[in-house]
Amino acid sequence: MRRYDWLKEIRRLDPERDFLAIYRIIATHEFPWDLTRALELALYRTYAVPSIGRLLAETAELTDRTQKRYDDTALLLDAVLEHGFDGEDGRTAIRRINHMHRSYDISDEDMRYVLCTFVVMPKRWLDTYGWRRLTPHEQHAIAAYYRTLGRHMGIPELPGTYEDFEQYLDAYEAAHFGWDEGARRVSDATLDLMAGWYGPLAPMVRRASMALLDDSLLAAFRYERPAPALQKTVRGALKLRAKAVRLLPPRRTPHYARQNPEIKGYPNGFRVAELGTFPAARRLGGCPVPHGEDPVAS
Repeated sequence: MRRYDWLKEIRRLDPERDFLAIYRIIATHEFPWDLTRALELALYRTYAVPSIGRLLAETAELTDRTQKRYDDTALLLDAVLEHGFDGEDGRTAIRRINHMHRSYDISDEDMRYVLCTFVVMPKRWLDTYGWRRLTPHEQHAIAAYYRTLGRHMGIPELPGTYEDFEQYLDAYEAAHFGWDEGARRVSDATLDLMAGWYGPLAPMVRRASMALLDDSLLAAFRYERPAPALQKTVRGALKLRAKAVRLLPPRRTPHYARQNPEIKGYPNGFRVAELGTFPAARRLGGCPVPHGEDPVAS
């Protein structure tokens, strides 16, 4: 295989019909490390919306059980990607996600915004730090994938195109980003978790992670702006990494999130049905989409 063979395969697929196959190639062959970092950043951004960050602080899942929450979120999303919307583990993962979300009073607007971060942040990360950028063809497929996930989660009025997702995200952040004490605790716990993966290097990694945050996030959490020299160094190192990765041969076997070293809570394996928390449901129900329905219909 040559470096751009996966991209050639993607271009042969239809982004509206074959979105799952395209997204699997993107996430598990082309950019597994980058997609992990981008989705970490996507979820982290949501804490800066006070209604989201405050709720996460109240549940204590991200302050008292940070590693478990990280693992469960990554593994549940990974199960849908690996097994699809009609596979047994994929359907079980969606039921688990829905049960947890429906146990709390979360607005449709907040749910829609979180979904938008999954679509927009990978493109923005890869535009800056990827070994290549996503094509419009790939952006179309990613939007279709998350539009389908959003329908299975019962989120109304989903954006249609990548541009629609991006416009919603930018407008929502401009209107809602702000300070909340609980959200700051969740942010600190998340940064401490990620830095803690690197043992004695943790203080340096935490500072490096802060250097990747944009001004809107720094302001929302009331963090001091990192020194420009540190920001330039960290961001420059990631760009150098991208140049090195571009020279590597393509990945022949898929790499899923469950294989990441950051997943630490299940050394002996796991069952998808047992992931996450089991709060008393505010309202009952499984996946709201009939499985005989066209999976790409809006």
